[in-house]
Amino acid sequence: MAGGRRAAGLALGWGCCLLLCCAVASKLEVFMPAVVEVESGGTARIECNFYIPGNGSYTYINWSYIDRNNKVRLCHIVDSKILEENTDYKGRLSVGKDKALSISRVTMQDARIFVCQVGAGSHGIGENRTELHVYKVPEAPEIVANPGGISVHSSDIPQIAQCVSRNSFPAPNITWHKNGQELQQEEKMVKITATRTRESSGLYTVSSTLFARVTREDRNSLYQCTVHYWLRGQRHAVESRRVNVTIFYPAEHLKLQVVPSSTLVKEGDDVKLVCEADGNPAPVFSFLKRELEDSWQDLTSLTDPNSGVLNLHDVNKSSSGLYRCQTLDLDDMRQLEKDVELVVNYIEGVHVKMEPSSSPREGDSVRLSCNAHSPVALDYQWRDEKGRKVAEGNQLFLSNLTFETSSNFSCKVIAPSVPGLEQSKQVAVTVQGKPRIVDISSPLYVRQDEVVNLTCKAIAFPRPSVHWNVNGTAHEYVENKHIASNLTVRVNHDLLRAGAVCKVSNRLGFSEKHIQLLDQKTPESKGVIIVAIIVCILVVAVLGSVIYFLHKKGKIACGRSGKQDITKPEARKDKIVVEVKSDKLSEEAGLLQGANSEKRPAADQ
Repeated sequence: MAGGRRAAGLALGWGCCLLLCCAVASKLEVFMPAVVEVESGGTARIECNFYIPGNGSYTYINWSYIDRNNKVRLCHIVDSKILEENTDYKGRLSVGKDKALSISRVTMQDARIFVCQVGAGSHGIGENRTELHVYKVPEAPEIVANPGGISVHSSDIPQIAQCVSRNSFPAPNITWHKNGQELQQEEKMVKITATRTRESSGLYTVSSTLFARVTREDRNSLYQCTVHYWLRGQRHAVESRRVNVTIFYPAEHLKLQVVPSSTLVKEGDDVKLVCEADGNPAPVFSFLKRELEDSWQDLTSLTDPNSGVLNLHDVNKSSSGLYRCQTLDLDDMRQLEKDVELVVNYIEGVHVKMEPSSSPREGDSVRLSCNAHSPVALDYQWRDEKGRKVAEGNQLFLSNLTFETSSNFSCKVIAPSVPGLEQSKQVAVTVQGKPRIVDISSPLYVRQDEVVNLTCKAIAFPRPSVHWNVNGTAHEYVENKHIASNLTVRVNHDLLRAGAVCKVSNRLGFSEKHIQLLDQKTPESKGVIIVAIIVCILVVAVLGSVIYFLHKKGKIACGRSGKQDITKPEARKDKIVVEVKSDKLSEEAGLLQGANSEKRPAADQ
């Protein structure tokens, strides 16, 4: 846009000059711009204005160009007719109504001087000339960094990068920048070389190479080149991409660390000792471990010297100690070393003690104590054989022990500061005692000659034996501290009368229990008894009703026992009473005694 304004300004200035000159001229004058600029491949338009005194007309106009100080005519214009000469421009020329010359498809070879000559008869001949400038915007520059890397100890000024710009006209120039700052030539520090080549197309290829000293700080520096060119009086620039150059420098600092963190390492872990140096390329690493009397064990065979990592698998207490990493820079033979202390946390010597140490009996109490050794603080937990937590702390008190008390307890030792570091120790608490019968099939309803199972179940330790006082087929089942015995027998009169005895014994004593067998009546006998009971109840009810009726009639006196003095008219009454007594009372007594099938003596009545 700035170039357009400049061109417009030049045209306006040239037009004003033309008007002023025409106003004062007294002879034929030809006016042309001194310079016309056009991009390669475009169309150039060269104006030719003239003034003829007295408003006369031209006789002819000739367009030509200068080649080696000679004019070569392009076209001849007479009476508005254009006669084009047979030149290299044939087919690319055109003349406008204003007699301006246009050249299409401009090439670099068209950059020359063009002449416009006007003939006006008696007014003579006049001419002027314009220099045609052809330009081509350069392509974006290509930058290539030194692929091999640069050492800070290089004796010569090393090459940093090379920059190439192609297909431009006229030839541009190239500048260099580091981290945005332009670099200038500096003796023994910065050197810039440039070459310029004109191709067959007439365009230029320009290349530039940057040489500069580097330091370790330049490992992060970014370099770029910029191509500068002029267009219509304005300076323009095209930048390349930024590149980083590999810098070689010796290590100055060494870092050695334990992965994972040393405070969290526990027995059984896989540990890495990572050694890092700030040099490039990485130096050669070696690892050592301090032994007794300040001697060092070489561990380099356990690692890759170029990796800087020492792998320790399944570490234990003996893996703790002081480790050293050493580096050797092959460029300047400089050696560095760094030490680190590896602490492997552990738990050892887990021991459970029972007091008293002898096997407890049922009802006794014991105390379990758990102890262990570790370089870190420990917590203790107690769990039963089902894994349930029963207590915390290093002691567990068990009172009033029974056979049912859990026989196995475990002490779990935990290091809270080291996740995952724990150990367990089991202890068996075996409660001893004489057998205790916990289940027996008594009473048991049976029938004569029936085959039945008699069951006796006990618990004890040591393991007891079961004995029966009757003969039969016995089967025993043992589960943990329980023993169960099933005796298969046939019921007879003696067994029904005396029952059976289960005796369970071990070396600490015995227990026994009696199994009572009850005769189970048949359904028929049960029915007869029920009917008899119902009949008795009905008879007693009728007898009671009769006595109550006679009492209401006054024929039975109350408050006396046995006999009464009665008058004769009452003889029938006494007879009734006696009859009732003899009949009813005998009947009542018979009913009351019917259950036992016995009669009371007559004297008792």
